[in-house]
Amino acid sequence: MNKVFKNFLAGIMVIAGCTIFLGLNQATAQTINSKKMSKKILFVVTSHDKLGETGETTGYYLGEVSHPWAVLIDAGYEIDFVSPKGGNPPYYGANNEDPINQKFLADKKYQAKIQNTLKPSEVNPSDYVAILYAGGHGTMWDFADNTELALIAQKIYENNGIVSAVCHGPAGLVNIKLSNGKYLVDGKKINAFTNEEEIAVKLEKVVPFSLETKLIERGAKFEKSGLWQSHVTVDQRVVTGQNPQSAHGVGEAVLKELQKLK
Repeated sequence: MNKVFKNFLAGIMVIAGCTIFLGLNQATAQTINSKKMSKKILFVVTSHDKLGETGETTGYYLGEVSHPWAVLIDAGYEIDFVSPKGGNPPYYGANNEDPINQKFLADKKYQAKIQNTLKPSEVNPSDYVAILYAGGHGTMWDFADNTELALIAQKIYENNGIVSAVCHGPAGLVNIKLSNGKYLVDGKKINAFTNEEEIAVKLEKVVPFSLETKLIERGAKFEKSGLWQSHVTVDQRVVTGQNPQSAHGVGEAVLKELQKLK
């Protein structure tokens, strides 16, 4: 084999080696990007702003978004927002003495996101490792019967993801059915805003249904603590919190469940 031909073969081997190396680097980069994409969580907020026939306004409860949001973004998760109608959802409960609320309201990136929520039709469930239904009385009018949101949650759950909700947010869980035809909450420990708490705020005759009662009808093993006590329940990748006082704990419980999946 002459020297010229040997040099030619050596050149080809170098080029092939570089090509393989670049290909491996690209594959590694795609894997890393895929992992980054998997660190996304979907928050669901209500679009409803009327508190029945009372003449008062409602919406999502700010602390039930801000507190789990703070826990999860600090852990490196990206959060998207969806609402039944999309766009800028109504909210209440802006406690100026709550530093977490203030942090959320001052965050330009996330204010832009929540003021331009996705519509359910714009959501790809496979992008998310968890879904969280935030509370607020508005949810009682537009969560339970939204079949698009229920299907998103079903797909996230059946893709080994986490389904979570706080306070009135579990209104979004009452009609979620799994592929086997069973309700998501059937046979699971669940909690939410209790009948006693609804009576305490004098809205038991204003809301369209009793959340605690409806969850029990769907087969949930309902748990609860006293009025305004923090209570977080975790069962089979479903995380639920009783009231606004439970919002931070829900965020922590979701994070703990996600860490188990790694």
